[in-house]
Amino acid sequence: MVESTIHATQAVVTLDVPIQGIIWGSIITVNMWAKSIGTGVVFLAAFLWFRHSKDDMPNLRWLMPVIAFLSLNVFLLFTLIDLHQPYRMIHIFTHPHWTSSITVGAWLASLFLGLITILMVIGVADAFPSLGGKKCKITAIARNNSAVYERIMPFLVFLAIPVTTYTAIIMAQSSARELWQAPTEVMQMMWAALMAGSAALIFVSGSWSKEARKDLALVLTMAVFFSFMMYMGEYFFSFKSSEAEAVLAFVHSGGEYSVEFWFGMTLGFIIPFFLGMSYMKSENTTLLRFAAILALVGLFLVKDVWLKIPQMLPLS
Repeated sequence: MVESTIHATQAVVTLDVPIQGIIWGSIITVNMWAKSIGTGVVFLAAFLWFRHSKDDMPNLRWLMPVIAFLSLNVFLLFTLIDLHQPYRMIHIFTHPHWTSSITVGAWLASLFLGLITILMVIGVADAFPSLGGKKCKITAIARNNSAVYERIMPFLVFLAIPVTTYTAIIMAQSSARELWQAPTEVMQMMWAALMAGSAALIFVSGSWSKEARKDLALVLTMAVFFSFMMYMGEYFFSFKSSEAEAVLAFVHSGGEYSVEFWFGMTLGFIIPFFLGMSYMKSENTTLLRFAAILALVGLFLVKDVWLKIPQMLPLS
């Protein structure tokens, strides 16, 4: 305990701060995990359309925005839950402070969701001509403006970059948590988006060409490999402050978070890497889908550990 005495009043000032425990818990983990899926499918769709004909992936045009729309709404729902007073979100839009990363991130995420919604309406309306009938004005407008989809897509890909990485900036502003200060957190969130996006699209790729599925497997394999190597670099080799080393002791010591961390690493990174490599030779879609499930589960577990352990260390 650090203390000093003010002689004029004989009062004692202490810096003995109690450990508050985990403030950002699994709610934030779901937030980041769902956002990775929502932005990742956009990255992967753009990559696949650049590499292949749209006929090779007949359902991607409408399924991509549907998956992104659902994932982003889960992300926003858990953001509201974490606020405890959801009406606070209104002030971000009515009285914005543009120096705040939270404000900028909320506006970017809302704009991103709005564009995804437009793509979803157009994609679904084009994929299902009988939907809505002739009297539905929304589907009629969507079909008459089908070309807007391709015009919006480049802006959406560009916008997905800050949307998926801005959480790393918010975490870095928690200056008392040294483990979150690493610049690698930005790249980890990009790799997480590629992991989650490729894994999500693998489940809907049954009617795709073999070449398109191989590209999905390649992206998943590369994403888990490079993300794993970055985690191992931080875990074993990087030069950190004493506070960051003390934080990692929660994992190094073999306790609860050690089991979760290494289980997540094995489940979500190591096994999917070998399964993805195996798919390149065997083209076994069952193995590829199994790799996708493991990658999504493992990513959640590792993100959960990396979020919680810095909060276990006392600040005084």
